[in-house]
Amino acid sequence: MTSFIDRRLNAKGKSTVNRQRFINRYKKQIKKAVSDAVTRRSVTDVDKGEKISIPTRDISEPTFHQGSGGVRERVHPGNDKFARGDQIERPPSGQGQGAGQGEASDSGKGQDDFVFEISKDEYLELLFEDLELPNLQNNRLNKLVEYQVYRAGFTNDGVPANINIVRSLRSSLARRTAMTSTKKNKLSQLENELDQLENKPGSDAERIMALKAEIIDLKQRIKKVPFIDTFDLRYNNYAKREVPSSQAVMFCLMDVSGSMDQATKDMAKRFYILLYLFLTRTYKNLDVVYIRHHTQAKEVDEHEFFYSQETGGTIVSSALKLMHEIQQKRYPENEWNIYAAQASDGDNWADDSPSCHELLEKKLLPVVRYFSYIEITNRAHQTLWREYEDLQKSHDNIAVQHIKQAEDIYPVFRELFKKQAV
Repeated sequence: MTSFIDRRLNAKGKSTVNRQRFINRYKKQIKKAVSDAVTRRSVTDVDKGEKISIPTRDISEPTFHQGSGGVRERVHPGNDKFARGDQIERPPSGQGQGAGQGEASDSGKGQDDFVFEISKDEYLELLFEDLELPNLQNNRLNKLVEYQVYRAGFTNDGVPANINIVRSLRSSLARRTAMTSTKKNKLSQLENELDQLENKPGSDAERIMALKAEIIDLKQRIKKVPFIDTFDLRYNNYAKREVPSSQAVMFCLMDVSGSMDQATKDMAKRFYILLYLFLTRTYKNLDVVYIRHHTQAKEVDEHEFFYSQETGGTIVSSALKLMHEIQQKRYPENEWNIYAAQASDGDNWADDSPSCHELLEKKLLPVVRYFSYIEITNRAHQTLWREYEDLQKSHDNIAVQHIKQAEDIYPVFRELFKKQAV
């Protein structure tokens, strides 16, 4: 069988339809590969797509062929066991000579899994299908105002680069029609009169000469009308308008006390990656603030946030206080869309949990778009979980979810950001 491999460049997106058809056909396998790839990425790594590997057996398609039906007789040489009419039993399992479901063979020839690469947009589209940001609002910037250029009709003045040729020629045609219509009508009448006089014997020669002179004068006057004038020129007009703010900040708060092992931190990292990727689809500019805490909170970079060995006790309110201080200094609520995600194992000093409740209710929840609390533990819930649950009952911009293992991360994320019924 002859195989054709199309290695032509995708000029002008000619294969886009076929590509989308392929992605929709094998969306289940592709979405599984995309969700598994999250753990290998950095939180802010959104500049590339992902390589997807699909087993060859999954992309094999059924084919139609002409079968050999009917009753047939065959002569097999060397047959000394069977006679006409005997039924041949099926060979026992495991005794066959076939090659199984794989593509390899004893000669070393086979076929690897089908690997292709999806773009960044396709990656995010598959990852966050049917999801949305809750409480999404567009803020107007007070200090830094962004402008968007848009078409605002046509104008009589402008630069040559903005000339609208169609409008200019249309205006020229209208002007020439208005200036020459009466002259052309009179010219047509004079030409008809001249034809009648020339074809009529004994006509007045002086009248004929006068008509010819008048016709020549009219033609010259019509010819003097310019084809295009400065009055006819039309230019594309462009104006600017203010656009809402497209910037947001994401606060990542994580407990790094002694009970938070590296596996728990890795699960928190996967959740933060999903949140970052999701927010970048909505906002043009996105800042990430990392806050780690034990008994004291500290703003750090991404590497120290996930891999620092520093540990200690647990005071969750220290992280909430630091978040509030940073938000007040650098991210005013009237200029920024504020999101926060907190990951913890639920362990906290009992007398500190009411302080967390007060900080969230009075200072943080009034300014944030959405606050999500993720508790990663296999133990029973403690006081911190109950305080956050009480806030969830009275505020619609806070969500509380429980994660036990890595397989729960993506379902929990989809539950947090699923589209709300209108």
